[in-house]
Amino acid sequence: MNLGIVLPLIIYLTFVFGAAVYAYVKRQRGDFLTEYYVGSRSMTGFVLAMTTAATYASASSFIGGPGAAYKFGLGWVLLAMIQVPAVWLALGALGKKFALLSRESKALTINDLLLHRYKNKYLVWVASIALLIAFFAAMTVQFIGGARLLESTIGIDYRTALFIFALTVGIYTFIGGFRAVVLTDTIQGTVMIFGTLILLGGVIYAAGGVESAVQKLTEINPDLVSPYGPNEMLDFQFMASFWILVCFGVVGLPHTAVRCMAFKDSKALHSGMLIGTAVLSIIMLGMHLSGALGRVILPDLTIPDQVIPSLMLQVLPPIVAGIFLAAPMSAIMSTIDAQLIQSSSIFVKDLYLSAKPEMAQNQRKIGWLSSLITLTLTALLILAALNPPDMIIWLNLFAFGGLEAAFLWVIILGLYWDKANAYGAISSMVIGLTTYILLTSFSIKLFNFHAIVPSLVFGLVAFLVGNKMGEKRVMKP
Repeated sequence: MNLGIVLPLIIYLTFVFGAAVYAYVKRQRGDFLTEYYVGSRSMTGFVLAMTTAATYASASSFIGGPGAAYKFGLGWVLLAMIQVPAVWLALGALGKKFALLSRESKALTINDLLLHRYKNKYLVWVASIALLIAFFAAMTVQFIGGARLLESTIGIDYRTALFIFALTVGIYTFIGGFRAVVLTDTIQGTVMIFGTLILLGGVIYAAGGVESAVQKLTEINPDLVSPYGPNEMLDFQFMASFWILVCFGVVGLPHTAVRCMAFKDSKALHSGMLIGTAVLSIIMLGMHLSGALGRVILPDLTIPDQVIPSLMLQVLPPIVAGIFLAAPMSAIMSTIDAQLIQSSSIFVKDLYLSAKPEMAQNQRKIGWLSSLITLTLTALLILAALNPPDMIIWLNLFAFGGLEAAFLWVIILGLYWDKANAYGAISSMVIGLTTYILLTSFSIKLFNFHAIVPSLVFGLVAFLVGNKMGEKRVMKP
């Protein structure tokens, strides 16, 4: 174990736990539910930008995406830049309407908003099940990514690394709640930017410059410098599907949408959109280009997901590598803590308190229940991540797609179409998610598009049909 690498990481984690303790003290002075789940709606523009970008930039952005760029070349770097407008699109489409609606209804979770908008408890139950299934898959990816990172850089076995990572994330989320999440996201977003730039500079230097690196990639395989990748894998259908999955569809990601319930004012929203887009641009270009050019430095990796940890050790001095280690750790932790908080809110706020609303007054019991569920979920995720795949990006995209297939039309049409009703929303959620799971499970491609495309089409049709049926039922005397 290299102390030069481990020491900066320990210092960084100390800051993270310090933020969690600060948030814990803060929430003792106000309403537990409002503070724990939306941080008393007090985010500034910079904090909103950092937490949205940091939550979006996950293990896939720092581990899985660069691994795909290592395998498929510069075409994947070009493809990854499709994600740049994601923060702008999500905050622009949802921000003001979500903020107004959540304050009007005093909503603390996405399901609170759905119940307020559609007035149907069955929709909340279906949404809760869909959220828990997709979040569990998404959080498993983050646990695998965090463990892979520690395994490769510190030199410990995978299972020990998994336990250390899980313990760290579980405890600080358990202590701090939403405010701790957004505070650490702000620290993590800053670390991500500097870490990305440092690593990219080190990779380019070690490869002898960009021109030399591209020439060497061409010698390894000319397809690595083609915009379409090996065997023209990155064709129109793949690119269109990817854009829908990682950019347009981000509007339907509940853990992104909930950020729109917690910012301070319109000025914070506008600043968040600009800063968040800039942050995401740096991270996406820097990390994926590092992965692609890293093929020149490390041509014989058998597990592509190890390219970033391996490059850190290869091209950076130990103390610098230790500082950079915090960047992908930040990306992973900032995504999983948001999903842990939202998963906890499903059990406590959406299910338990809907059945026993009188318990909302017992702040102490609700606090312990929220924390207990967070730690229980952490333990279950450790079990799920014990046997990881070689490339986590596909599992991460599967979880992304499941959330979007279930929630995209329910959120967008609920906000922008006054006639949208619960029958349409439930129909869309069930048909969209079921279609996505079946197409993905059986590797079925319609017209060679990714499963997210037909799933969203079927989900939209189901919404319109179900909505029409709902209108007829409402009109009956």
